[in-house]
Parts: sequence; structure tokens; C-alpha cells
Amino acid sequence: MEWQPDEQGLQQVLQLLKDSQSPDTATQRAVQEKLEQLNQFPDFNNYLIFVLTSLKSEDEPTRSLSGLILKNNVKAHYQSFPPNVADFIKRECLNNIGDPSPLIRATIGILITTIASKGELQTWPELLPQLCNLLNSEDYNTCEGSFGALQKICEDSSELLDSEALNRPLNIMIPKFLQFFKHCSPKIRSHAIACVNQFIIGRAQALMDNIDTFIESLFALAGDEDSEVRKNVCRALVMLLEVRIDRLIPHMHSIIQYMLQRTQDPDENVALEACEFWLTLAEQPICKEALSGHLVQLIPILVNGMKYSEIDIILLKGDVEEDEAIPDSEQDIKPRFHKSRTVTLQHEGGEGEEGEDIDDDEDDDDDALSDWNLRKCSAAALDVLANVFRDELLPHLLPLLKGLLFHHDWVIKESGILVLGAIAEGCMQGMVPYLPELIPHLIQCLCDKKALVRSIACWTLSRYAHWVVSQPPDAHLKPLMTELLKRILDGNKRVQEAACSAFATLEEEACTELVPYLSFILDTLVFAFGKYQHKNLLILYDAIGTLADSVGHHLNQPEYIQKLMPPLIAKWNELKDEDKDLFPLLECLSSVATALQSGFLPYCEPVYQRCVTLVQKTLAQAMMYSQQPDQYEAPDKDFMIVALDLLSGLAEGLGGHVDTLVARSNIMTLLFQCMQDTMPEVRQSSFALLGDLTKACFLHVKPCIAEFMPILGTNLNPEFISVCNNATWAIGEICMQMGVEMQPYIAMVLNQLVEIINRPNTPKTLLENTAITIGRLGYVCPQEVAGMLPQFIRPWCTSLRNIRDNEEKDSAFRGICMMIGVNPGGVVQDFIFFCDAVASWVNPKDDLRDMFYKVRSWLNDRAIESLEFSRLGTTCPDQRSRTLGG
Repeated sequence: MEWQPDEQGLQQVLQLLKDSQSPDTATQRAVQEKLEQLNQFPDFNNYLIFVLTSLKSEDEPTRSLSGLILKNNVKAHYQSFPPNVADFIKRECLNNIGDPSPLIRATIGILITTIASKGELQTWPELLPQLCNLLNSEDYNTCEGSFGALQKICEDSSELLDSEALNRPLNIMIPKFLQFFKHCSPKIRSHAIACVNQFIIGRAQALMDNIDTFIESLFALAGDEDSEVRKNVCRALVMLLEVRIDRLIPHMHSIIQYMLQRTQDPDENVALEACEFWLTLAEQPICKEALSGHLVQLIPILVNGMKYSEIDIILLKGDVEEDEAIPDSEQDIKPRFHKSRTVTLQHEGGEGEEGEDIDDDEDDDDDALSDWNLRKCSAAALDVLANVFRDELLPHLLPLLKGLLFHHDWVIKESGILVLGAIAEGCMQGMVPYLPELIPHLIQCLCDKKALVRSIACWTLSRYAHWVVSQPPDAHLKPLMTELLKRILDGNKRVQEAACSAFATLEEEACTELVPYLSFILDTLVFAFGKYQHKNLLILYDAIGTLADSVGHHLNQPEYIQKLMPPLIAKWNELKDEDKDLFPLLECLSSVATALQSGFLPYCEPVYQRCVTLVQKTLAQAMMYSQQPDQYEAPDKDFMIVALDLLSGLAEGLGGHVDTLVARSNIMTLLFQCMQDTMPEVRQSSFALLGDLTKACFLHVKPCIAEFMPILGTNLNPEFISVCNNATWAIGEICMQMGVEMQPYIAMVLNQLVEIINRPNTPKTLLENTAITIGRLGYVCPQEVAGMLPQFIRPWCTSLRNIRDNEEKDSAFRGICMMIGVNPGGVVQDFIFFCDAVASWVNPKDDLRDMFYKVRSWLNDRAIESLEFSRLGTTCPDQRSRTLGG
């Protein structure tokens, strides 16, 4: 017999649904408790599906809410539903998918896909055939409801649908969907395209078999009057550009013309989808060839898309100039994630590691809007196209720019400043002749009466900071810095944020050029402490930390310490151990401690103790959670990571002064635990601290070496690049302190290091640290390492040819010379690479220079012998003869 509700039980459920729509907190709490009680009764879920599908007398919001509560129950404990309850729910869903109400149909669709995602696609074999069958219904509601459910299933389970596990249902579904591209209802057409679109990126075989039909059907819908259909057509073409460009190339001219129209579509959602096309095309090798003839049309369209819309201005409160006194709402503050410390070496020219992500995208300027909109997409497209076409873009842009930058309408002027920032990276060379005139104009825009103009001017100027710093300081650096510091104290929070971020970029570029202005800079940043609301305070910490990184020990002056440290320490004392605002503050203090060196001594003890406490607390929480996960919450290990990194900053800054602090704490025991943590970022920061403590106070590290070395050895795994990098660096520091006592541990690490240095596509920083550590191992134990010279000498030399002269490079080259002394034959084949690496030295110490001459004389003898063999055809004569020059 079919289940029927008990009237009293039904009234109870309806009352609960009504109460749950109340805004009153106490009522909501009572509803939550009641829900938990009712969930003890298996047939409670029957009541919920009954209200959703059968109780037509109830209003739609109540019925839909019943379905959403049921969906949450399915998500939480579907596995414990009795079979008769699960079957009843599934049957009711399929019987009512054609409900007259769009809201109820959509809710049933969500419920079906939630059940399907709980592994039910395999155990509900009639679901897909029945939904596909219902597509043929004469009743519009049934067809639309079924398509809505299928679209959600395709979104959630695309991989499973293209697998043998379900007997590849797509072979039937995709041809079926394609038939509906011509349906008379735009809603159905839109569903059909959206369903097929789910399988483009995964290159589902059933779609690839029908690819030409699919593309023809898309072209047929190009002029569809429905905006949702046009949006899905654009989305399909963007994805096809990524995965089946071969099929689009014959039609590329027409597609580009179509996308130029759609990027100007009156519906912004369609325009945004079409604008993605230019971003994707820029990544394709054919971009330049395909787009060259269309730039004259495309560039004005992108530039036009970079204006704020009226709705943007309302959302951004564009008419509000002063809002600094209004407290931030907590949901405006994005969660911050600490980036664990990675040890890197300095290169010639001082550049960072190749492929670093520079986080200065144009989306920083209006993050209060939804994450992605037409303005941001247009700016990003112009940015990537500037990197493809370089200065060839400028003839199309410059005539537009002049009109924009000096326009009387602030919205247009603001978009011109954004355009100028977007092309900074790609068109820098071609822009240089115009910058002496443009930079003063942009600096003037920092005083504009409109806050949104002031904030975008901050961002754009930061994009040209490298050029500004390359000019005489009085020309642009001084005026820019003066105005940016004023904007840091602006009355508008958005401008404060943009100015702080721009100033941090300027600090990174200017470095010690800022030293003469430190007093003025610190006065401003410290004044901002008392002025800023919560969100911008976190950005201010970053600006202070970057300043410390940029000027280094120049900050260690009593006058500067007296200005900077009291407000930082006041914040430090204000924050509780569980407050996540500690993350940016600890990062900031880490940079400050490293820069101040002995100047940080008066503040170091409480800071050090608190960091040790944070590590200890987190480890204790993790231990309790692992033993009783039901009783305890998993700890947020970022607290421990940031604390370890600040301890590293203290060790690096204070050097030997940290000795007494380490002696009085249990940090070595804690470090032993952290080095074995399951979370890679914890291990990464642990190895950085181990290396810094090794340099600062090896006396305390040495007793633990026998326990630490095997852990370091097992972490030489390049799958975790940063962990491996820091472990490698720490081993190098340890062996410089251990000397010949390192010998028992060589076997634990050498093979892995040689494997890493020979591994293709290894990041530059890891290669450099690996080469330094191999060199250092050879320096302290040449006999043990020299035998492997032929296996690493060539990548070793190429890894270190761009490193600046410093102590690490010095010890590594001494090691390689000593190993060559033990095994000269190991380097003969690659002598030219060794010469190239030696040539990278600008000013080696005299005794190291002597070692180079010695090596050359040993190897010249060997090279002459080698040349004799080469004439017999055993080696390449050309290369051998080149080695004779040494």
C-alpha cells in the first residue's frame, strides 16, 4: 500500500516549515532542535517529499523549503534511509517532475541530482532512461522539468556519465540533446546546450563523435533572440577553442566577427561570456595570426567594456567619498591564507624565481563586486593581448587613450586609467616615450575628487613602478611617494587599500632608494594604524613587512624602531591566540625582526615565547583530534605555520642572540614533531626554521642531528617542491656546521639530491639549493661524494651560473673544486660547463680563485689526454678542443 501521512504529523511538519521562515533567532534555534528530533523518525522524510510534491494547497515557498530540508537530509544521511523511504522519495520525484510551478520543478531537480550524487546513479538504473523519455512529453512542464534535472546531473556527474560504470549513457544522451537545439521553447534550447557543454572540457567520446553536428547546431543558434541561449552558445565556443580548435579554425573569421558582436551584447551576462573568448584565444598559438586583422574593431570594444556600469557604481558606493569612520562588516574581509616560508637565493639583477605569481591583477581595484564581471574580463583580455601583440597594440590604443585620460566624465577617465594599467606589462617598451608626460598626469589623478579615480590611479601607477624607480629619484619617485603616502591616509577606505597595495609594490621596486625617506614613510604608516578599520589594517601590516624586506638593516636605527615597534607590539598584545588577524601581524613581525636584527632584542622574548606557545597549543590540539575526532575539532595549523616562520625571522635577525631563548624553551622537541607533520606546509616551515637555527645556534641543534637527518632524507621528495627545497637547504646549512662529522649521514641524502638535480622541469630555486647542498656535502666530505661527480656535474654547473656571489655559492664551489681534486676524471667530459660556471663569479676570494687555477691545470692535462682519444673517434673533437682554453 502507498504511504499516506498522518494528519497530526502533517500539521506538525507544516508548522515547523512556517516557523523556519521566521527571522527571529530564538525561533530558528527551536526549529533546529525540532528538526533534529524529527530526523529520528524514518518517515519524517516521507512527510517532506509529500509536502513538496503532493500538497498543492500549500504556498510554493513552503513546499520548496520542504524539498530543500529533504535535500539536506539526503546529503547528511541518505545511506541510513530505510529502502522503502528511499524508494518512495525517488518515485515521487519522477512522478512530479512536471509540476506546473517552475520553483517546485527546480526543487525536485535539485533533489534528484543530490540523490544521484550519493552513488545512486548506479543503483537507480531507471533514472536516466526515464528522464530522457520524459523529454519527448507533449507537456512543456514535464519536458522542462526533466531537462532541468538532467542539466544538474550533467553538471554534478559528468565524469561518471562518460564511464563504463554506467554503460556509457552519453552515447544515447548527447544525440538526444542535440535534437533539442531546434526546440521552439528558448528555455528548452538553453537546457540542451548547457547539458552538452558539460562534456566539452572532458572531451567525452560521445561528444567527439558528434562534434561537427554540435558545431553546426551552435552556428544555427548564433542569432537566437534568447539571451540565455546566446550565453550558452558563447560558452560552448570558448570551451571548444580550448579543446577542439582544429574544428573551429576553418570558421575562425566568422566566429571572431560573431564574438565581436556578442562582446557588445545588451545582456551583460552574454557579453561577459563572449569576452572570455579573447582571454582563451590569447593562449592559443594561432592568436596573432587570427586576430591581427580584427584589432581595429576589438580594441575599442574591450576599452568600452572597461567602464564601470551604473549598477557597479551603486554597488561600490561610487558617490560616497568619505567612509573611513564606518566599521567594516566582517563578511567584507576575505579569509587570509599564510604562504609558508620558502628559502630562495639571490640572482644577478636581483629578480625572483621565474614563473612567480605576481598578485597584482586588475581585479584588485574593485573586489567588492562579484568576483568576475565584464569590466574585469575586458581588462584581463586587454592585458593578455598586450602580452601577445606587444607594441603592435599601441597604434589602435593610443588615439583612444588620449581622449579617455583627459575626459571630463570621471567614469570614462577612470576607465582610461585602467586601460593604461592593463597594458603596462605587455606594452611597456612602446609606452616609455609617453611616460614622462603620463606619470605626472597619473600622480595628479591621485588627488581627483572621485574616490574610484584615486584608487585606480594608485593601481596603475604601481604597474609602472619599475620604470619610475629607474629614473632619477627627484623626477618621479619623490612626487609619487609623497602623493601615495597622502592617499594611504585618504578618507576613503577603498583608496586607502589601493594606496597601501601600490606602496608595497613601490617598496619592492625601490628597495634601498627609500632609505632617505624612511622617517616620513614610517610617520605615515604609523599614523594609519590609528586611522584604519579592520580590513585595511591587515593590508597595512603587509606594507610594513614589505618595507622591512626592502630596506633591510637600514631600518635598525633607534629613531625608526621607536616609531614602528610600539604600535606593532600594542596590536600584538591586543590579539588573542586564536585570532586569525595574528597571521598578517606575525608575517609582518617576521620581516621586521629580520630587518632590525639586534634592534629587535628588546621585544624578542615575549614574541618568541608566544610563538612557541602557539606551536605547542596547535600540536596538542592536533594530537587530541587524532585520538578523539568526535570530541575535538581539527586545529587550524596556519597558527603553527605562521609562528614557525616568525621564529625563523627571529633566528635570522637575531643570530647568536637567539641562543638563550632556545636554551630556555622546548623548541627542538616541538620542531621534531613539526618536521613529521602530515601537512606539507608545516614541514616546509619547520625545515626553514631548522636551517635558521642551525646558522644561529648550532649548539642546540647538534644533539638532535641523529634524529633529524633521516626525516630530512625522507622529505627530499620533489613532489612537494617547497618542502623538498627547504629540507635541501637545511641539509646544506647542517653540513657546514658538522664538517667531517657529516660523513655517516651522506648516504641518507646524496642519491636523492643527485636524482633531483637531474630531474626535468625542476623549478629553478630547488635546482639552485640542491646544487649548493651537493657542493657543501663535497666540501666537508669530498671522498664520499666525488665518486658521483659524472652524474651531477653538468646540471650542477648550469644551476649555479646565474647566482650572485655570496657565502653559499662560495662554499659550494670550494666543494666542487675539492671533489674534482679527488676525482678529476669525473669532470673531464663536462669541463666546458665548469668553465662557464666559474665565469659567473664577479669577485671570488683569492684562495677560491687559486682553487680554480689548480682545477684548470689538473683538467688541462686530462683534456689533452682526452683529445688524443678523440682523434680515434671516442669523443667529439670540437668540444674537446674547446676545453683546452680552460
